[in-house]
Amino acid sequence: MEIDNILLDKLTAQAKESPRLRMNLDLRNSAADTSQRMLNALEPGTMLPIHRHRTTSETVAILRGRAVQWLYDAEGNVTEKVLLEAGGSIPAMSVDKGQWHRLECLESGTVIVEFKDGAYEPIGEEDIL
Repeated sequence: MEIDNILLDKLTAQAKESPRLRMNLDLRNSAADTSQRMLNALEPGTMLPIHRHRTTSETVAILRGRAVQWLYDAEGNVTEKVLLEAGGSIPAMSVDKGQWHRLECLESGTVIVEFKDGAYEPIGEEDIL
C-alpha cells in the first residue's frame, strides 16, 4: 500500500465528518497480525484522554500537521510537553511502556502514524487517568 497525499486527504475528510474528529486506518496485514500499526487523522478538538499502555511502548510520527505529546506522572501532573511537527525538529517520538500520556492536535489536517508492540489490547478503566 502506498501512503500518498490522496489517501491522507481522504482520511482527513473522514476525520472532519466524524463526531470524534478523528479517523484511523489499520495498516496491519490481518486481524491475526500481532503488531499495532495505524494511520490516524486528527482534527483540533478531538478528545484523547490521558492514558497509558502497560504492556507496550508507543511510537508516534507526524506525517502532516502539528500536535503536542503531553506526558504525566501518576498524579496527573504534566512532566513534559513535546511539540511534534511534520518537517520540524521533532517529527516523532516514542512513549515508554506505562507512561501516562495524551496527544493534542494543534492543526487541521494532522495525520500521524502509530506503532505499538504486540496485539491490540483495549485500554481499561485503570489505564485512563
